[in-house]
Amino acid sequence: MSSSQPESGAARPGRHRARRSAFAAGAIALATAAVGGIVALASQPAADAATLPNGFKSVGYMPSWAGSANAIQYSKLTHINYAFVLPNSNGSLQGLDNPSKLQSIVSLGHAAGVKVSIAVGGWNDGNDSGFEGLAGNATARTAFVNNIVNLVNQYNLDGVDIDWEYPDPGTSGNNYTALMSQLSTAMHSRGKLLTAAVVSEGGTANGVQPAVFGYVDWLNIMAYDGGSPHANYDWSIAAVNFWKGRGLPASKAVLGVPFYSRPGYFTYVDLVNRDPANANRDCTTINGVQECYNGLPTIRRKTTWAMANAGGIMNWELSQDASGANSLVSAIYTTATGGTQPTNNPTTNNPGGRTGRITGIAGKCVDVAAASTANGTAVQIYTCNGTNAQTWTVGGDGTLRALGKCMDVTSAGTANGTKIQLWDCNGSGAQVWQAQSNGTLLNPVSNKCLDVTGNVSTDGARLQIWDCFAGANQRWVLP
Repeated sequence: MSSSQPESGAARPGRHRARRSAFAAGAIALATAAVGGIVALASQPAADAATLPNGFKSVGYMPSWAGSANAIQYSKLTHINYAFVLPNSNGSLQGLDNPSKLQSIVSLGHAAGVKVSIAVGGWNDGNDSGFEGLAGNATARTAFVNNIVNLVNQYNLDGVDIDWEYPDPGTSGNNYTALMSQLSTAMHSRGKLLTAAVVSEGGTANGVQPAVFGYVDWLNIMAYDGGSPHANYDWSIAAVNFWKGRGLPASKAVLGVPFYSRPGYFTYVDLVNRDPANANRDCTTINGVQECYNGLPTIRRKTTWAMANAGGIMNWELSQDASGANSLVSAIYTTATGGTQPTNNPTTNNPGGRTGRITGIAGKCVDVAAASTANGTAVQIYTCNGTNAQTWTVGGDGTLRALGKCMDVTSAGTANGTKIQLWDCNGSGAQVWQAQSNGTLLNPVSNKCLDVTGNVSTDGARLQIWDCFAGANQRWVLP
């Protein structure tokens, strides 16, 4: 995983960086005790995970060394991974940093219906010798599994997230598969979760063999620390599709997003504090260097795509998020739910939003030409007539839907004058529309607004995208 700390060594795509620090005085050293050898803390039963549409997951990593347990937006997450505990090559675990913080997260998380797992490993300056040693030795592997079970029991956790960065193809990959098989049996027989963080793409990914896909509940795909600009939309989506192409089910593919910039590792909250406008950008210049990250529009766009094509969104990491309207965790949640409790699968014809007519210039209605449901049908303005061709649902996923299809920017274009059409709903950014306070409807991918061609009110005037200026032909009244 990545963090905002200075990094040593060459960059590798997609990693979580564990901090090696002097552990707190109360940290617990976990030896190779047999299952049940550690006395469990008094605990309540684990709560069901928070519900997002269609089992969608919002997973946040929380480091031991940064952020407050009380600052986490538990109500907007489904899962939290506490980072990290480090393994030794004999299967024992190093001391758990800040155990009281973990206890608070478990207590507060469970009260809010959030499941909490322990993340094991991390970048650790590229030192994965602990994993290499224990996975290749049957005795050490069993000791490690037993110690993980003990740790999960001790802190009333809901599972474990293995963050081995990274098993190489060949012997290392074989040992990783054996380890994940054994962990799967131990976790799932106890009703616990087993997940793993994996590299975004490339040859290293082959160290995670397809057999592992059957052992895990899902994979957290670290789709960051790569791409130009950093973690851009197309590169990140390609990373998830890479894993799906290897056989990972879409429901087990969780798209990771960064809450920090590259190359300088500025946290998102720092970027927003420097300039609130940075919340709606993906790059900004600091000390003469272009720092790139994911702002609100890109986070929303990735979430919309993941809702239709993946199993969830993961972030690294929670302490780097901003608060209030600029929060990325909130953006993920509101994109998935529309700011209300979810009622339907967001990929169905009615995602549970407001339904009615959309009016614009001269009071004319947004209309599907000839009430046709064919892909590519023109979207236009027309005298309001109360037909289904003028009945739109404002979806919680940012879509505008009529006749079972979505309002779409033709060919995902971004140029002024690109026409609007009706198309099968597909979760792409070309189908996301955000209502602005001045009455415009912004397509965040193109950063342009829904517009009536020619600034006229003639029946049949085609809709397009154009630079936003909030003229009469760009202001809309939603249901």
